[in-house]
Amino acid sequence: MASFDSHLEKIVRRLAMGTSRRGMLSRIGKLMVGSAAMFPVLPIDRALRFAEAEAAPMEDDTKCDYWKYCSFDGFLCGCCGGSPHECPPGTEASKVSWVGTCHNPKDGKNYLVSYNDCCGRTTCGRCACNSNVRERPAYEMNIHNDINWCMANNSSTVYHCTVSLVVGNAD
Repeated sequence: MASFDSHLEKIVRRLAMGTSRRGMLSRIGKLMVGSAAMFPVLPIDRALRFAEAEAAPMEDDTKCDYWKYCSFDGFLCGCCGGSPHECPPGTEASKVSWVGTCHNPKDGKNYLVSYNDCCGRTTCGRCACNSNVRERPAYEMNIHNDINWCMANNSSTVYHCTVSLVVGNAD
């Protein structure tokens, strides 16, 4: 074991003599900046199939304090001719969305909830909800709820209402 220690000591001493603290900090900084380019900065395409039913039973999903609306900002589609997870007729789901992590007090678990704007008709104006639990700054677009997400659609950029879909367990 003594030979291993002396060999390792020689390697560390050579490394210490050949590099400075500033040089090492510079290399670590370059590594961090280089790895940041691997993460996406644009909104994430989260086109979802609205035909799939959600597994969680509904409580009172017409109230803003419903657990699934923890990061909701807009008008509930359930009050605008649609349902909590389906866009009303004559509208289409936005191609991009924002995601929140909401706590269901009934089962004590956290869930990933995707919020999709429904686009194509004028603003609904009923059942307005705005909750900003764990909202992030606007430069983190995929988790920011103050964006007109309909601008990603080709056919219509007019916002009507918003649906929320449980997309997975966050625990």
